[in-house]
Amino acid sequence: MSTDPYGAEAPLVNPQDLPQWIVAEDENVIVFNKPGWLVCHPSKNGSWSSLVGAAREYLGVDRLHLVSRLDRETSGVVVLAKNHAEASRLQTAMAQRKTGKRYLAILEGPLCEERTVDAGLGPDDKSAVVIKQKVTFSRAGKSAITHFKPLYSRDAASIVEVEPVSGRKHQIRAHADWIGHRVVADKIYGPDAELYLEFITQGWTPNLEAHLPMRRQALHAFEIRFDLDDRLRQWLAPVPEDLRECWTKLTGEPWPDICGIF
Repeated sequence: MSTDPYGAEAPLVNPQDLPQWIVAEDENVIVFNKPGWLVCHPSKNGSWSSLVGAAREYLGVDRLHLVSRLDRETSGVVVLAKNHAEASRLQTAMAQRKTGKRYLAILEGPLCEERTVDAGLGPDDKSAVVIKQKVTFSRAGKSAITHFKPLYSRDAASIVEVEPVSGRKHQIRAHADWIGHRVVADKIYGPDAELYLEFITQGWTPNLEAHLPMRRQALHAFEIRFDLDDRLRQWLAPVPEDLRECWTKLTGEPWPDICGIF
C-alpha cells in the first residue's frame, strides 16, 4: 500500500500518531481532529485504514458509534460514542436539529458579503463522476440550506465560515460551486471533475499538481455542538497547517488573525 497520505489509496494510520488527534475524551465519547487524508468508515484494508477502526484498536473495544462523519478530504472534528446510550442521545439531538457544525473553507475569489443558499441537491447525471451532486429545483432534489460568512477576503481567495443547516452529501462543496466561489482544490467541484477520475486511478500526478494549489480540498470542520437537555456539548478542532500554507500560496500573505476562529 502507498505511504503517500494523499495518494489514491491512503496509508494505514500510525498508532503513534492517533493520540495527537484526540480533541477530548470521557467515559462516553472520544472526539478527534481528523486529518484530511483519512476516511471515517471502516474499509477493506483493515482496522488501521480508517478513523473508526484505528480508534477501536486504540481503545481496545469491539465497537464504537460514529456520531458525525466527514469526507476523506475534509479535515476536522469527528465524534465517536463509546456506548449505545450516548450515541442515541447525540443522534436524537441531531434528528431534532439541536446541533450545529461550523466549517472554515478557503473559497476561490473575493466573497465580500454573506450568502445563504437555499437550493435542493441531487445527483449530477451529466457528470462522469457518479458521486457528484448538483443544485436542482426538481421534486427529486433534497432540500439543503448553507450559510456562507466571509471572514477575510483577497482577490485570489476568501476565508469563509460555513454553516450547513442540513447535512446533504457534498452540500457545502456543491453550494459553493453554485454561488461561483468553489472550494479551493476541490477535485470534483473544482476546475475539472476529470481531475477526480485521474486521482482515483493514478493518485497524485504532475497534472493535478499543476491545476490544484493543495493536495486536498480546503475545507475544515472546526466546531460541532449539541444542545442537550442537561448541557451544551461543544468540541473544537484547530485549523490544520496545510490550510494555512494554502492561503499563503494563493495570496502571498500569512494566515490572518481571525477573532474568535483559531
